[in-house]
Amino acid sequence: MKASAALVVGDVGTEEAAVRAALEACDGLGGLTPDLAVVFVSRHYHREAAYFLRALNEVLGHVPLIGCAAESVIGGAQEVEDAPAVSLWLAAGTGPVETFSVEHLATPGGGLFVGDRFEAGGGPYLVLADPFGFPVPDLLAHLDDNVPQATVIGGLAGAGESLGSSTLFLDDQVLRSGAVVATLTGAQVDLLVSQGCRPIGNPYTVTGCEGNVVHGIGGRPPFQRLQELVATLPEADRQLLAEGGLQVGQVIDEYRHEQRRGDFLVHSVVGADPGSGAIVVGADVRLGQTLQFHVRDAASADEDLVETLEQEVAGLEGMAVQGALVFTCNGRGMRLFEHPDHDAALVSKLLGDVPVAGAFCAGELGPVGGRNFLHSFTACVAVFR
Repeated sequence: MKASAALVVGDVGTEEAAVRAALEACDGLGGLTPDLAVVFVSRHYHREAAYFLRALNEVLGHVPLIGCAAESVIGGAQEVEDAPAVSLWLAAGTGPVETFSVEHLATPGGGLFVGDRFEAGGGPYLVLADPFGFPVPDLLAHLDDNVPQATVIGGLAGAGESLGSSTLFLDDQVLRSGAVVATLTGAQVDLLVSQGCRPIGNPYTVTGCEGNVVHGIGGRPPFQRLQELVATLPEADRQLLAEGGLQVGQVIDEYRHEQRRGDFLVHSVVGADPGSGAIVVGADVRLGQTLQFHVRDAASADEDLVETLEQEVAGLEGMAVQGALVFTCNGRGMRLFEHPDHDAALVSKLLGDVPVAGAFCAGELGPVGGRNFLHSFTACVAVFR
């Protein structure tokens, strides 16, 4: 396999940006015909998306293509935040690639996915979805329960502001809803998820819950447990919690003797009721499950991504990395780190000088503990070998 990438930055005309990106990326393939194109554009190209895609395809030809408009885009070691940019990634020698779209149709029985071509053993799949009207958690649950080995990497398009305002690219079409998918069946690809949080306090068993409302952990209201924890924390951690850094982690493997960072599926704490002592978290919980409070900060996010990438490199056992796609949270970048280009620079530094493209997302998709999840504040990376 061989990959190439191009990043066009600056106030460039829509069609010119598309042509420049396509010519540069094609040149990087050295005459090989691409099997897959993945493209990300900043919100500045949202309104002229159809003109952009037409110009891009005039150069690329009939290449299976997916992509989206995003709040910010990644190209190489650079994260372009709040500026016009186009990031294009091409790959040749991946094996057959199929692209398709999926829409959700509500029914009296709950709904069904129209256009679903997911197959057992057919993954991994690259998925980009509309964050407003498409039930991504339901799709992931469907895959986990009904489509064995259908692992997913990708994100939610983050450039729109309301239902019908997203921009998704599928071959020669611009879609405003649903999800676009590319199969990576023939590719050698590893899917990495870096959650970037660290556990604080003690783990507790859920003793009372209803959906995503937790009424009891360890036999007491979770808000009381949190108050006791905060009283013991250093001032720096208290400040992080006050700034919205509080998360809660669900243990992935209940049979593991000791839980450490990376052994949890982390969700935000989205609400609390001091009167009843209940908290509301960003996912359903169940009785008997183990929860532990977490804190999100730049240092933990940096350490976790470094560790994740270093473990990947150590596991390659001499195989070369050919390229990578990066899906990082809108809440990372300069909103979290003191210096620009944090995630992209680490990926390029630790994986080597390989073609990299990506986007800032309104939610990231990646597998943890053998199941697919919708994350927040993570960096999810597809590493092609």
